[in-house]
Amino acid sequence: RQQGPRRPPRATSPVALRPGPRSATTRGGRRGGPGRSCCGAPAGAMGLEPLFQAWSYFRRRKFRECADVCSQLLERPPGEQVAGAGPWREAAAAWNLKTRALTEMVYVDEIDMDQEGIAEMILDENAIAQVARPGTSLKLPGTSQGGGPSPAVRPVTQSGRPITGFVRPSTQSGRPSTMEQAIRTPRTALTARPITSASGGYVRLGTASMLTNPDGPFINLSRLNLTKYAQKPKLAKALFEYIFHHENDVKNALDLAALATEHAQFKDWWWKVQIGKCYYRLGLYREAEKQFKSALKQQDMVDTILYLAKVYLRLDQPVTALNLFKQGLDRFPGEVTLICGIARIYEEMNNVSSAAEYYKDVLKQDNTHVEAIACIGSNHFYSDQPEIALRFYRRLLQMGVYNCQLFNNLGLCCFYAQQYDMTLSSFERALFLAENEEETADVWYNLGHVAVGIGDLNLAYQCFKLTLVNNNDYAEAYNNLAVLEMRKGHTEQARALLQTASSLAPHMYEPHFNVAILSEKVGDLQRSYTAAQKSEEAFPGHVDTQQLIKQLKEHFAML
Repeated sequence: RQQGPRRPPRATSPVALRPGPRSATTRGGRRGGPGRSCCGAPAGAMGLEPLFQAWSYFRRRKFRECADVCSQLLERPPGEQVAGAGPWREAAAAWNLKTRALTEMVYVDEIDMDQEGIAEMILDENAIAQVARPGTSLKLPGTSQGGGPSPAVRPVTQSGRPITGFVRPSTQSGRPSTMEQAIRTPRTALTARPITSASGGYVRLGTASMLTNPDGPFINLSRLNLTKYAQKPKLAKALFEYIFHHENDVKNALDLAALATEHAQFKDWWWKVQIGKCYYRLGLYREAEKQFKSALKQQDMVDTILYLAKVYLRLDQPVTALNLFKQGLDRFPGEVTLICGIARIYEEMNNVSSAAEYYKDVLKQDNTHVEAIACIGSNHFYSDQPEIALRFYRRLLQMGVYNCQLFNNLGLCCFYAQQYDMTLSSFERALFLAENEEETADVWYNLGHVAVGIGDLNLAYQCFKLTLVNNNDYAEAYNNLAVLEMRKGHTEQARALLQTASSLAPHMYEPHFNVAILSEKVGDLQRSYTAAQKSEEAFPGHVDTQQLIKQLKEHFAML
């Protein structure tokens, strides 16, 4: 049995952050900036006061230049301050601005950064129900009653979820059944292997940012008097984000936030959100939930709802997260991020039909939402509607998305829509735009399916070989090469290829089923029955596997 197209339509680059950075003027100070002065002689290369020039760089998102100008201001002797600005006012303003500039250089929105590493999974003390009710768990696959294409048509990851049309950080996470399986699975964005440690990734991000300061850290955190800074709200907010994002020192950030919220008499919702973020980063999800709920009572904010939903998803409570999103939509009608959050949860719960409906609601509010367009196109492709999927991918092309994944999808849609004149040219463009070997392997694999479709098995054999040259862990290519070897009568080579495929991807049912068929033909009934059971476990609704198991049981009954 030959496996269908395994690689999903992926329309975007493998990192999806929130659309656009947050406005830098909403954190730490007035819009004009503290210390902005109109007096004094013009200075600097632009004929501007240096502090005003640094603020101009910051507003234009030239953070490196802004930090350099602020460093020059801070290195001045006290007697060279601008007249009228006060001996410490300009220095405090430059310190604040440099802190914010360094933070913005490494700032990543916490809402979409939801990666769960192997260390977090193994050391997780939060117990979840081992036998969850259908449709109430993300950790246990196969608990959804929602409609959608079966694994025979739409491939799934090792965590049991259907492959999405849009690569997000959360789609790379999953809870494998065993530690060995998690480690042996290739580390690519196309699988559900978790990263080694999420906290380690944050630390590496923080240490890499230190390259911006050749003389060492800008702020020595061990010598800071956090109590003094907590009493100055504008400085405290800028300092907190510097510690949290740039230095990745969650403990000191939490101490500063606790002192600041105490100074504000527990009436500042912003500090409660920051304490919740620290608790979430430390794995204290119930404490984070309390802080986010308290912040929502004081100030209803969309970001706080998204943070709280992240907590519920990490606690494996998708139904609670869905209810939270729907309550948020009552207070913020038409909010795209909330509708998109509902669609993502339904998609991860295998309820693809409901996810598609909510993605369409997203497009009603924002018709240029790349994730919604890509996911709807992927759903149409796997629902045997390549012509409609082609319209969505052409829309992405018109919007300016120009990468290997998009042309790969266009080539597949053109082939299955019988528009053969555009198929090969799309795949050629995809090969030209491929940025790494994994993307090149995807294109060659799909070209192999095109060759099978037109009956050129020699070309298909070469394409699958080229797939393995670029990515030696491509289980689907091993499976399809085994099918071609079986057609040639090379039984032993086919068996070896199938064993490799089943060890690389135990969540796929095709290698196990092919091993069962092959073993049954050569008379090895026991191995055939074992492989058929693994195939049924991976895909319980596969009719051919059920028939084979029934035949084998009849054989065993006759012995």
